Amino acid sequence: MSAEYATFGLAPAMRAGGVLVNGDYQVHRDFVDFIVDGRPLLFQLSDLDAVSPLASDVPPSIFTAQVRSLLLETEAPLPGGRYVIYGCPECEDLACGAVTAVIEKEGTDYIWRDFAWQTDERADLELNGYHGIGPFRFRGTDYRAALDSLLTSATASPRRRVLLIGARVALLAKLAAALRTIGIGADIAHDADGVPADELRGYGAVAFGRAIGEEERAAVRRAFDRAGVEVTYVNGLAPIVPLLVAQIEHALDRSPEEQRRLTRLVAADGEAGVEVTSPCRVRLTAYRLDRLFRTHAQEVFDGVLEAGRHRIALDARAVKGEAFVVARTAGSVLVEAMAH
Repeated sequence: MSAEYATFGLAPAMRAGGVLVNGDYQVHRDFVDFIVDGRPLLFQLSDLDAVSPLASDVPPSIFTAQVRSLLLETEAPLPGGRYVIYGCPECEDLACGAVTAVIEKEGTDYIWRDFAWQTDERADLELNGYHGIGPFRFRGTDYRAALDSLLTSATASPRRRVLLIGARVALLAKLAAALRTIGIGADIAHDADGVPADELRGYGAVAFGRAIGEEERAAVRRAFDRAGVEVTYVNGLAPIVPLLVAQIEHALDRSPEEQRRLTRLVAADGEAGVEVTSPCRVRLTAYRLDRLFRTHAQEVFDGVLEAGRHRIALDARAVKGEAFVVARTAGSVLVEAMAH
């Protein structure tokens, strides 16, 4: 085994939730990802829709147990000294498939090796091994310091709650219901006046409807400023629930920008410009409002893109008139209005 060291770190990451074109829901998950040699380990594997076991929405005792497990302070959960590195974002069932690896100590170093895709108790390295990934040797001091920081950090969990401010109560109710379904808390209000600072601190984003004027928006911003709360403000592009959900998902993304897979979306003149940092599946969905303000949605692209910038022609009928494009990978989502 090579004695060359890899660097080990941790960073916040997100599995983007959403309302899909077919009406299905995709659950939002916040988790801590493993950063190996400066890049998310998840990006070095095949294009997976998966999360690490260090998810923010698990009970504190389970989160602590996961950290202790990665520090080899408890027995390996799978035969052969194997540990789950990434699992299904919807459940904890190994049958859904998981990326596992052997974690062991050699002196003070920690070693991750023999990565595999596993669906039952035993891993078949010949059939399902990730050949060419690892082994990774981490300095024990750096490895322990990174994981120990999760146990001692006073940083609060991601604020997965959104304040919705708009004039169309029925639309806001549908939006709030959709957000709650995918795991994001949502409250509806006319403004933020008189709301205690402790309550405002629970929000990660504020979404404004199109009918809310600049004076009303400024008043909301002042209320959050007085409470010393930094939130992301979302200007709703159109009264289309899946589109607004996508905007809010983007606003709640706390992963470092330099470690995101989907980094750019431009929509103009019947084309979409997309930039990704590693090979991944990208889905483009077009939404538009017709002259009677009816909503139309169409999936206009679904395929694997290599790292780099890409220009994708869009169906002219799908982006006619007032239209918007949503680009989605497993980990992130971007939204742009179509410029004509």
